[in-house]
Amino acid sequence: MSEPAALDMPAAVSAESHVTEVVHQARTSFYWAMRLLPKAKRQAMFAVYAFCRVVDDIADGDLPAGSKLAQLQGWREEIGRLYGGHPHHPVARALQTPIATYDLAREDFLAIIDGMEMDARGPIVAPPLRELRLYCARVAAAVGLLCVRIFGAPRAEGIALAEALGEAVQLTNILRDIGEDAGLGRLYLPRELLAKHAVTDTTPMAALRDPRLAAACAELETLAAQRFAEAQAILARLPRADMKPARLILVVYQRLLQQLHASGYRDPERRVSLSKAEKLWLIARHGIF
Repeated sequence: MSEPAALDMPAAVSAESHVTEVVHQARTSFYWAMRLLPKAKRQAMFAVYAFCRVVDDIADGDLPAGSKLAQLQGWREEIGRLYGGHPHHPVARALQTPIATYDLAREDFLAIIDGMEMDARGPIVAPPLRELRLYCARVAAAVGLLCVRIFGAPRAEGIALAEALGEAVQLTNILRDIGEDAGLGRLYLPRELLAKHAVTDTTPMAALRDPRLAAACAELETLAAQRFAEAQAILARLPRADMKPARLILVVYQRLLQQLHASGYRDPERRVSLSKAEKLWLIARHGIF
């Protein structure tokens, strides 16, 4: 099985430098949340983010499904080498210290790869709600489980927070990206909600133009809002200083969900987003420094 790409990187380029550059190039909205952390935790988060970025790029790339799955299998093998103490890829090497320091679980990295395989096998179109929630657990909650260990959350509360906030964020992303996803042949809205609101043609572009789609979106929004409320209740019981990044992610994505609600999903091809100024206002308003 072929190994993950970039193994020929010059030795002079350190693993830490590599993952830092990945984060900077990604221009991710999570960057400011990661910047709130002390250096060691911040670098650990950069390594986790870089891992997520590289496997997500495989799943979303232009290669045939078989090639994508082969590359993701290569990452399964790389995770085995990582936990065996001899990783090859610079991202995996950058994960060595965080894994040792924060006791990050192998199964969470593998769950993320499981989620990427769901996308890599072919476009997801109107999945059953059960399958959608499994997808969210793999591509978002599993990431959250790694993050809360780095943040320092107690185990039980950390698991509950990762599951609630991870699902809420992923559902918000799905609602925000309906138009973009349809252009890629994807429709993540669950078939039960589409059927309930008489969206019978689930071909992504056809569903996008069905005026009844808005009602299905609004109902999925309700689930996302419930999960945000659960995450907020858990965060209220945890130390504010340790959980600043999680609080920032919650307030930013809650605000994004509010804007989606205000849009009424009347133009799903228009992508709703927050400006940098709005994000800074949220940081100030909620005392997240």
